Amino acid sequence: MAPKYDIGQKVIITPVSNQHLSSRDSSLEPYAGQIGKVTDYYWISKERGAEVFYIYTVLTEIDNKEVVLHEDELRGYTV
Repeated sequence: MAPKYDIGQKVIITPVSNQHLSSRDSSLEPYAGQIGKVTDYYWISKERGAEVFYIYTVLTEIDNKEVVLHEDELRGYTV
């Protein structure tokens, strides 16, 4: 399966509504609704031949911060 978003593509950060946080996780709420640009992505798989998951590094436009996000925490940005 290919990544849903490409490097250089603009995206909107959309945290999953039923996301549960642990003490090691940080909240994405301060970034919710912000537009950013994908700067890199990585894939992981639990087992050989199993489903692949993509994790994206996104540079936010407003405060120029890099945020690492799962694919379901993003949506494509269209003008």
